[in-house]
Amino acid sequence: MSGNGAENIAVGDLTSGQAEAELARLAGEIAHHDELYYRQEAPAISDADYDALRTRNEAIEARFPDLVRDDSPSLRVGVKPADGFAEVRHSVPMLSLGNAFAKEDVHEFVARIRRFLNLGADDPVELVAEPKIDGLSATAHYDKGRFVLGATRGDGTTGEDITRNLATVVDMPGRLKGSGVPDRIEVRGEVYMKHSDFAALNEQREKDGLALYANPRNSASGSLRQLDPSITASRRLHFFAYSWGEISEPPADTHWHYLDCLKGWGFTVNPFAKLCRDVDEALALYDEIMENRARLDYDIDGVVYKVNRLDWQDRLGFVSRAPRWAIAHKFPAEQAQTLLEEIAIQVGRTGALTPVAHLTPITVGGVVVSRATLHNEDEIKRKDIRVGDTVVIQRAGDVIPQVVSVVEAKRPKDSEPYTFPTVCPCPLATPAHREPGEAVTRCTGELACPFQQVNRLKHFVSRQAFDIEGLGAKHVEAFRDAGLVETPGDIFRLKDRRDTLLEWEGWGEQSVANLLDAIEERRTIGFDRFIYALGIRQVGEATARLLARRYEDLETWRSAMEQAARERAEHPDEMKKPEAVGEAFAALCDIDGVGISMADDLVAFFTEAHNIEVLDDLAGQLTIRPLEKAASDSPVAGKTIVFTGTLERMTRQEAKARAESLGAKVSGSVSAKTDIVVAGPGAGSKLKKAEELGVEVMSEDDWLKLVGR
Repeated sequence: MSGNGAENIAVGDLTSGQAEAELARLAGEIAHHDELYYRQEAPAISDADYDALRTRNEAIEARFPDLVRDDSPSLRVGVKPADGFAEVRHSVPMLSLGNAFAKEDVHEFVARIRRFLNLGADDPVELVAEPKIDGLSATAHYDKGRFVLGATRGDGTTGEDITRNLATVVDMPGRLKGSGVPDRIEVRGEVYMKHSDFAALNEQREKDGLALYANPRNSASGSLRQLDPSITASRRLHFFAYSWGEISEPPADTHWHYLDCLKGWGFTVNPFAKLCRDVDEALALYDEIMENRARLDYDIDGVVYKVNRLDWQDRLGFVSRAPRWAIAHKFPAEQAQTLLEEIAIQVGRTGALTPVAHLTPITVGGVVVSRATLHNEDEIKRKDIRVGDTVVIQRAGDVIPQVVSVVEAKRPKDSEPYTFPTVCPCPLATPAHREPGEAVTRCTGELACPFQQVNRLKHFVSRQAFDIEGLGAKHVEAFRDAGLVETPGDIFRLKDRRDTLLEWEGWGEQSVANLLDAIEERRTIGFDRFIYALGIRQVGEATARLLARRYEDLETWRSAMEQAARERAEHPDEMKKPEAVGEAFAALCDIDGVGISMADDLVAFFTEAHNIEVLDDLAGQLTIRPLEKAASDSPVAGKTIVFTGTLERMTRQEAKARAESLGAKVSGSVSAKTDIVVAGPGAGSKLKKAEELGVEVMSEDDWLKLVGR
């Protein structure tokens, strides 16, 4: 997959624009590897590298929650079912897990549980720890104890009907035995192939002159998805059961008890699974399992921790594509040493200067590495990284490798500390400046800097913005270099440069006509996509939708932002109370997810004359549609909710998560647009204002009855 200039920048140093570009690139790259992994059984990267892609995506979304894309990898699992199998829609989605890469991550996982559930420091949090099997997720449905349906995970919502194949799996009972079997239950687990069976299979394929399978996981996946069940039966697949989906009545009140039920009904549960009294006991089991990993007859790539109490699992619920009550603690990634040949500087759309290490190519985790991120000036100084150093490279926790450390014993005697540049590497050599308290050094050239200009244009035509077919990043760069496109509005004037385009190498009558037709199709665009395309710092797709929903049209939004900008100019030093700045500025900050920092970036956009010229130009050429309202059966969908006072039956985080999951908007202040105020003990000024405005007020108990809890 091609880069966008931001893939080398540490998450903590990304600007909003760079983060948007990165999330777009990661969505495409992860979808590509999902297709290779889940459907074609031909992964092109290692599991650690794939996890690094996911981790970077999740880290960016955590730092920029307003930028989460509709097609975000964090919102989906796997791929859609392939042709050749009937589809099975999961009544309970088959989700994935969040990842932990260090023991500190696991401690934080438990700390988050405590905060969410409002537990005390001494309240025990039992965890069930199980090896994470590197196989293929599958689900088996039983009706009155009889196996009736099997399916793959697919994209998490819809899987493939593999009933006949799953019935041939060695550990899959055709009928459940024992007591307490629910009338209807869906048992989930992992299908895998043992190393010994894998070796025998490849030995036979070699004798038959067939291509060999790359690893047991690919072999298990390919075997389970054979159209002929007899082939699946010959492969000796196995199944570890570990959870459930749809169920008529819960057979247990803890996860550990449920595993006992599975064993009693005839399923195989991993023998290393253990009930751990606390996080330290769980981490000790992780060390034990990792020590025994090489002696196992099947592949594992980590340990999964699950909250034992099922009522807590229910309260914790889910976020994105993963449960809050479980996490996968992955085994360490591979490291290697190589030579740092050069430190290059890349410039992003908002002028951030990012150092990148150019390395002597080396294989790490099965992938050839030639570059690694150095994050920023402080990181280089902290690790004392110099050109000519031998460095330790690791591929984990970021989409490209990181320089972990320097091997000082191998440092050349004449090496010198690296001096971070004070000018932009662009042709204008514009001065670069680092604001006090910031980690990023930026080019001060703004729109005069050609690097920033072209990256802003690339963002404008990106897939989640105007998405003009045939006008990709390379074409934008070429058109800008040729003077054909310097502003977004110039794109819609390319029809007047038809003859010039026809003179370009590789462009004929049909390709030019296709491009101009695609541009014309984008003269009508949704208001939210229009806002996103402008490339305002910190404003991603989610925030663009919020703004489009709140202000409804360009004229109203522009008027409100210009008023907020005037208010901000009169109160430039007010950093804590938006209402002290002015009504328009406070209304902007009142949008859930828009704080003072983001509001400042928004109003700053409207104070720059060049941006106003761009808006005027585009407004005269485009038809901008208002955002369509989403339909929902929830009684609070689309309503603005304010929580105030002390919540006694749930934490504020839990209440907000529940409201948002039902389609409500949670606000921090009360206004005439507030629909419901949920008031607990100690409610003060917000309750008083709600009463003055005639806003509906309800207790926490009434709220829980309304939302069905």
